[in-house]
Amino acid sequence: MTLFGGDRRLQILERLVGTDSAVLDMKRLCERTVEVTGMSMLMSGDIPRGALCTTNNVSAIIEKLPFTLGEGPRVDTYREDRLVLESDLLHPSVRRWVAFTGPAVEAGVRAVFGFPLQVGAVRLGALNLYRDRPGPLSDAQYGDALIVADITAQAVVLAQADASPGTLAATLETNSNFNYVVHQASGMVAAQLGSTVGQALIRLRAYAFGNDQSLTTVANAVVARTLRFDPDPKNPQL
Repeated sequence: MTLFGGDRRLQILERLVGTDSAVLDMKRLCERTVEVTGMSMLMSGDIPRGALCTTNNVSAIIEKLPFTLGEGPRVDTYREDRLVLESDLLHPSVRRWVAFTGPAVEAGVRAVFGFPLQVGAVRLGALNLYRDRPGPLSDAQYGDALIVADITAQAVVLAQADASPGTLAATLETNSNFNYVVHQASGMVAAQLGSTVGQALIRLRAYAFGNDQSLTTVANAVVARTLRFDPDPKNPQL
């Protein structure tokens, strides 16, 4: 019999964080999430900053795609604050991720499921599960994923509570992959263009895509001041 009530929640809580539910270990949380549901990946912030944790090489690859391309299930999950349940990425009923789908399928992903991380009205990020075969989640997997997302969101809030304003809690940053050079470059490009950081990130992505370069490579060039942008999108300055 599958438990969806308090008993099941207590079981999952113990598996995720151990006997001391006040201590958050992101590495353990990710590993245990695999045991409970499947591969996982987390993000946070108005602009997807990267993953708090990934569980294997495939999920690490998939984590980079939404950040680089600006689209994908975790972007929709976070920005639209809704579940994203795509049971067949190769043959979806509605095609919505033109740039994301090809590389994701090539990496071995066939189904993807996104669950918002939220406490009250505060959106923290997304829990994404990936699978190498098509097909929907079972009722048990779906119920467990909802519980995992809720526990994770509350654990993140608890961990962040003692952090200094404007900083990330050490327990969250330890195993994270936040692409800091891209954020630094976005700030620099925003100053060059007189735009928002979000708009600057779009310009960085467009330049990277148009020149067949990784977003990190372009960001490093901006930070090294060998590449700069002006308000004309056709005329970045080398």
